[in-house]
Amino acid sequence: MPAMLRRLTTPTARGLANLYAGTLASGVGWAMVVPTLVLVSEVYGVSEGTAAQIVTAYALGKFLGIPGAGFFIDRFGTRNLLVGGPALMALGALGAAATPWFAPVLGAMLVVGVGDSLWALGREVAGIDLVHTGQRGRALAAFHGTHSGGLALGPLAGGLLADTLGLRAVFIAFAIVTGAAVALGLVAHDARARHAPPALDAPPTRRGIGGRMAALRALFAQVPPGLRLTYWVLVYATVAGFVFRITLQSILPLFAGERLDLTATQVGGLFSISGVLVFAMILPAGFVLDKAGRKWATVPSTLLPGLAFLLVPFTTTYAQLAVLVGFMGIANGLSLGSLAASTYDILPQAVRGRLQAFRRTTAEIGGVSAPLLGGVLTDASGPGVPFLVYGPFIALGGLALWVVAKETLTRT
Repeated sequence: MPAMLRRLTTPTARGLANLYAGTLASGVGWAMVVPTLVLVSEVYGVSEGTAAQIVTAYALGKFLGIPGAGFFIDRFGTRNLLVGGPALMALGALGAAATPWFAPVLGAMLVVGVGDSLWALGREVAGIDLVHTGQRGRALAAFHGTHSGGLALGPLAGGLLADTLGLRAVFIAFAIVTGAAVALGLVAHDARARHAPPALDAPPTRRGIGGRMAALRALFAQVPPGLRLTYWVLVYATVAGFVFRITLQSILPLFAGERLDLTATQVGGLFSISGVLVFAMILPAGFVLDKAGRKWATVPSTLLPGLAFLLVPFTTTYAQLAVLVGFMGIANGLSLGSLAASTYDILPQAVRGRLQAFRRTTAEIGGVSAPLLGGVLTDASGPGVPFLVYGPFIALGGLALWVVAKETLTRT
């Protein structure tokens, strides 16, 4: 027992506990907003498709924040992001609570998204810096699983707050949760990469788009030639994963409310079912990644949700939808950290922040586009149509990982 206690109090254990606590807070905060979309429509007098653009604004903020996050990590370390990210999220949530108009709420969610992107990449790189390569899959699975634990708690809490105290109470609670995480960032592990070759750290010699493209090509050249196609497949699969998760957050509440006439609390319960199952997959997913191989997790966790999306429009009861959401939760749990671990396997340390940021930035395009197009499709044809449109796109990512991508786990 004393030996176990010593392991739990090492600097690595303390550093990871700090990061996991922040990860849980991040998941709880944003997830409280998810089941309130129908209420947003009623409070601000906008259509349900328009209400879903709260998620679009959040995703756009994440898209805008990720490139800067990668640059700051490679040049200055992670601690500033672990403080500034949750601070921005708290300010955005307070802004949403204070305004009586819908347009400023969208602006506030944009700020929340920027803060979340800074915070998320900072946590991920700080965690990777604390563990050995052979523990990478389990560490990342724990990060994503802890976040999903927050996603399990947040919707139920948000639904109860919305039904009892109103929409603004949800935003205030969001601000309190993320504001408390600022203190964690002040004492978090500060990961700093070894310096990249001077040509990669220096500003582009050419101005404009041409200079930026040349700088990107120089970064991509750091990936081993035999793994570059695998990197691009991982980028596409990440886009597919973002489309899956963001559509689940933005369109499923509309489908459940309109087609099945569920309350905000019941919708929150659906997400809690999914989140609990994702959380239960932390240990299994980590061991699959580190022992069996990355593709044993990445392929089914991308392919199966695409197939499940095709079944969502045909559900007619709460129980049917709950079973399907639970199935997607298990698949989502298997994905915990799998694409991130696969990408870290093939990236040199000096450029890991920027190339991970590029993967995430590209994926955020899917995060921005999915609820935007999904809202249009919902208003035009109903909330079941986006699932039929996105299902094949998501499943294709799983097929590409299966057939094209290489296994990136290096066994020692």
